Amino acid sequence: MRRIIIKKPNITINKVYTRTGDKGTTSLIGGKRVSKSHNKVSAFGQVDELNVLVGSSLVFLKNLKNNDFSILNDILIKIQNELFNLGNMLAIDKNVSLDNMPKITSKSIKQLEDNINYFNDSLEELNSFILPGGNELSIRLHKVRVKCRKVERYIVSIMDQEKFDDVIIKYLNRMSDLFFVLARYAIFKLKDDELKWNPNY
Repeated sequence: MRRIIIKKPNITINKVYTRTGDKGTTSLIGGKRVSKSHNKVSAFGQVDELNVLVGSSLVFLKNLKNNDFSILNDILIKIQNELFNLGNMLAIDKNVSLDNMPKITSKSIKQLEDNINYFNDSLEELNSFILPGGNELSIRLHKVRVKCRKVERYIVSIMDQEKFDDVIIKYLNRMSDLFFVLARYAIFKLKDDELKWNPNY
């Protein structure tokens, strides 16, 4: 089957509603109409939910007006943009080439790993599981972490039916690791107590 090559995203949003989805279908990148219950639609819809949670953390962070978190602000914005690229990879029809489309790459994953190492270096070594909490910023970052894991599990569950680039799972895996570290970092920077799991509580 002939593959369609799209050189760059053609994004025009002049109207919020088009009525084309009123019968329960939507378009993949490339124009193919599918049900809104389609695996791909569910996948990029969950990535959208994940991006909203990142945005919620970002807004809270800005309201803190704490210069200690300036680098974190930039990282979250970068991740939001990368999640759009990841959603793009999920939303594309199998007959459309990704070659010239925005996408996640191994470089994106390396950047996540570098950020994990950077923030983790300032934290105490863990000798126990920790309880999510500590402060509002930390719990928001934990919410991103668990949603990221949920998205990862869903995409893995449909990989038998849909072909996705392995880099998607790798990115989500590292992203959830990063947000675990960031949630701990938020407690450290705001000088709150990190609660550790006590099996005999």
